[in-house]
Amino acid sequence: MWPILFWMAAVGPIGLSMQKHASQRGGAAVTAIPDKLYFRIGEVAKLCKVEAYVLRFWESEFSQLKPNKSGTGQRLYRKRDVEMALQIKRLLHEEGYTIAGARQLLQSESREARKANNSQTELPLKSEQSGIKAAKNEVRLQRLRMELKELLGMLSASPNSVPRERKAKKAVPAGGPNLFEK
Repeated sequence: MWPILFWMAAVGPIGLSMQKHASQRGGAAVTAIPDKLYFRIGEVAKLCKVEAYVLRFWESEFSQLKPNKSGTGQRLYRKRDVEMALQIKRLLHEEGYTIAGARQLLQSESREARKANNSQTELPLKSEQSGIKAAKNEVRLQRLRMELKELLGMLSASPNSVPRERKAKKAVPAGGPNLFEK
């Protein structure tokens, strides 16, 4: 009995309750997401083990969580939305982030992912084919330049060199036209 008392004295009642809660959490539990195209808010709430109003609040706080809406206005979550909701729950409930901190972390992760996608190297082109294409493009550009110079020459020609026919204006009496005369 004395080893239990000694252990209780070392851990204390607070330490015991903290260990109890930590063992209940047991680390990140993997939630199996069913293979479906869309999930309704109630289904997502059950998967995330939160209430539906919490998901609606998270939508207003996290721009990454944007479910589609049906014609009747019902939220339709895709698999990636469910994964995002689970990630938000993990950050807030298990890792202890504030909403602002979790938002900032998710935004920085999405920025890094975009940078990684943009920095992918392009596939190397065969030098023979790219050389032929470059030569064809150069010929096309030269033809286009010649046509544009011709158009510029036509447009910049002086207006006196192009004869125009003008109609003679009828002389209007000083008093103006008489509406009653035929």
